[in-house]
Amino acid sequence: MIFANGNILPDSELNAVLSGLERDVPRTLSGPPLAAETVLDALEALATELDSGALDPLIAQYAPPGAREELDRVRPQISRKTLEDRLALELGWLSGSRPFGRSEVRPLGVLLHIAPGNMAGLPAFTAVEGLLTGNLNLVKLPRGDKGLTLAIFQKLTELEPRLAPWLYAFDVPSRDADSLRRLAALADGIVTWGGDGAITAMRKLAPPGCKLIEWGHRLSFAYLSDWAGMDLSPLADHILRTGGLLCSSCQVIYLDTDLLSVAEQFCKKFLPVLENAAAQHYKTPGQAAQGALYVRETALEQAVDRAGSGDLNFPGKLCSLTLRRDMELELSHLHGNVLVKRLPRQELIPILCRRRGRLQTAGLLCPPRSREALSTLLARAGVNRITAPGHMSDTFPGEAHDGEYPLRRYVRVVDIESP
Repeated sequence: MIFANGNILPDSELNAVLSGLERDVPRTLSGPPLAAETVLDALEALATELDSGALDPLIAQYAPPGAREELDRVRPQISRKTLEDRLALELGWLSGSRPFGRSEVRPLGVLLHIAPGNMAGLPAFTAVEGLLTGNLNLVKLPRGDKGLTLAIFQKLTELEPRLAPWLYAFDVPSRDADSLRRLAALADGIVTWGGDGAITAMRKLAPPGCKLIEWGHRLSFAYLSDWAGMDLSPLADHILRTGGLLCSSCQVIYLDTDLLSVAEQFCKKFLPVLENAAAQHYKTPGQAAQGALYVRETALEQAVDRAGSGDLNFPGKLCSLTLRRDMELELSHLHGNVLVKRLPRQELIPILCRRRGRLQTAGLLCPPRSREALSTLLARAGVNRITAPGHMSDTFPGEAHDGEYPLRRYVRVVDIESP
């Protein structure tokens, strides 16, 4: 399906819409600019409907299970105050008087978003950031989007019809290179969410002079030091809640020790905590069966791929831990099946620097006396977010995204000399 000019259209209209865009985009950009206040008013009205439950039927119809909970967690990110604070923090100081005259912040013009599909609402959120910065937005929907983004866009433009010319969405498969090339030809910037394959593909499609804004896949982990007596349940809940599917999901639990025996003791202590979180997560018989299947698949894959590796497997009910002897940061198996590794603090920077540019969140659990020193080490290693383990996938008002302020990447600064 396609979203264009405030309407949801069938895929059969793709060529007509793309041809129309080549005419309509310059017309929209030649007209009155899109004011941030207009976008803020519309988002405030949308948030009011979300809070009242008026959007619950829409969410139930188009979103995957658990989407309402995910939307509730990110709800503070679209509050008017949060967005106003972001505009002031990220863009406020870029404009103003200069010795030669003045500087002004202007949108790039047209943004093509290659939207992510690993969390409900993210395709709409990336477009919201584009709208806030005054850009016209073309969104390539992720494969798993079942209509939620289109429904949000339609509701948003019903609440504020002036947004309609600034917002388009296309359910175009990645293999349709011709349509993607036509979209890219209209763009001043391409916002790419995804892995190396998606980023490489868009680099090939981007015309010369088009700005590439990459939000690639990242790796996150938990780092535990002197954990004896500490509450491990928030980490277990995070692991089950995110399923390892997010860039901020814990892929490896690192322990501040070089002793294998200490790591084994941790696994024996943490496994019951993880089992309890799994029991809370897999509540129905069908979900429990699915969790058991994930555990079995993990055990079989490890038996085939890592025979003779010396890995120690700790299978649990609906979850598992695998203690590996190396220290490399890598992807875990999904859905409550997690890797545990030793990483003494003196090895932290040498090991993590191998993943520099790929690191995102570290969930740090340690005594208060060690937190500052360990935070400094993690930051020097290239980590961009340091949180409590249970908050690794939470979003915080005013935080950066992968070490950068997104709104700054969607604008340009125009310097104007005084006569």
